[in-house]
Amino acid sequence: MSAAQTPQPVTAAENRRRWQAVGVGLVAAFMTLLDVSIVNVAVPSIDRALHASPSDLQWILSGYALTFGLALVPAGRFGDARGRRNAFVFGIALFTVTSALAGLATSPTWLVIARLLQGAAAGIVNPQVIGLIQQLFRGPERARPFGLLGATIGISTAIGPLLGGLLIAIGGEEHGWRWVFFVNVPVGILAVILGWRLLPGRAAGQRGWHRLDPVGVLLLGVGVFLVLLPLVQEQQWHTPWKWALIPAGLAVLVAFGLWERRYARHHQPLFDLRLFSFQSYTLGSLIALVYFGGFTAIFFIFTLFLQMGLGYSALVAGLAITPFALGSAAASVLGGRIVNRFGRPLVASGLLAVVVGLAATVVALHLAPDAPAPWVTAGPLLVAGIGSGLVIAPNQTLTLAEVPVAQAGSGAGMLQTGQRIGAAAGIAAVGSLFFSSVATSRGNWTAAFEKSLMLATGIIALALIAALIDIVRSHKHREN
Repeated sequence: MSAAQTPQPVTAAENRRRWQAVGVGLVAAFMTLLDVSIVNVAVPSIDRALHASPSDLQWILSGYALTFGLALVPAGRFGDARGRRNAFVFGIALFTVTSALAGLATSPTWLVIARLLQGAAAGIVNPQVIGLIQQLFRGPERARPFGLLGATIGISTAIGPLLGGLLIAIGGEEHGWRWVFFVNVPVGILAVILGWRLLPGRAAGQRGWHRLDPVGVLLLGVGVFLVLLPLVQEQQWHTPWKWALIPAGLAVLVAFGLWERRYARHHQPLFDLRLFSFQSYTLGSLIALVYFGGFTAIFFIFTLFLQMGLGYSALVAGLAITPFALGSAAASVLGGRIVNRFGRPLVASGLLAVVVGLAATVVALHLAPDAPAPWVTAGPLLVAGIGSGLVIAPNQTLTLAEVPVAQAGSGAGMLQTGQRIGAAAGIAAVGSLFFSSVATSRGNWTAAFEKSLMLATGIIALALIAALIDIVRSHKHREN
């Protein structure tokens, strides 16, 4: 551990203030990540209220993820260079305003535009939260706040359908979907006030007019956009030519890498490619990308299976995912505390538990086809949730452990960009198999869900293989 990373003693007052700042950040992260999944259960109500087309509905869901992914790295670099408090407060204020606009929407186009802006705001906020933890904590003491952040990620993603179902049940089928967006407004206003008061301002070493690499921003934005667009539009664009955008996007990302290497000779780049020289960062980013490819898709297909296939209400569909959320929350806090003791094997153990839990979910549905699905899947999903809690937070801690504080925002932004790309790719692949299986099986929703869940499980198994390879390599390195 370098001297810069050695934990320095802090007073009780300083410790209390930094935890208050992290608390504000976690609330903001929860709110922005919640909006990835909470809108899923509101789609039928939005469809009836606004008479939205299938393309409109797709953009309402996926447009958020698209602009979220585009904003992450530039926003993280901005926070590194000009102060995380400024970026955080601006992002939360924009998120609050766009949430209100979404709730007031009177047409599909209005709602789509509000969701695009809302996603960009979420992409501004999230790198600041991770960068804040890197800034306020050092070395092993980061494990606890990262554990809480992991719990926030897991809970927000899993509990979104439940909270959405509750709000729709309270507000009614006609207007309940609006409260899915309005609920962000009072929380956002409070987060803006507390964020300005509690988050540290720009450090003395941060240069106020630091160059922010506009060419790098453009190349990265275009590359990520070209990769994500065919994934988020997979169900709406039927031409096979859409997939040509992915290699085009990868080519632009290669150009981004070459530009960053050249730019770094004389200036601070948008993203320092030397971070990939740290094995912990490279492997952790790969595991996160692959894991989110399977993890996020689970809730997408499970909600569709329960509501559209089995006819359950939005509230029941949300309750059915609660065991996963509870398991993830509990294990994330524990994982954050013990990750420094166990390292990468803890992440591998979590991935194994997720694979076992999801496979058991498929078996349970197959063996008890006539039993209520929410009851049959509760136990296996609890196991998978516990495993997920041992993956997200510990992997994040290990991935960012060696990242310098001055690059914490951009490093976290690139990590989360990989997560967004993985999530979009996973939803596209797993969702495509789900819908095609429903069509070919003449409406056998259970069989379609089992097949697509096995694909999601296989994707997560790839992340497990990557973690095991790293453990074996590390063991051999210690022996030599």
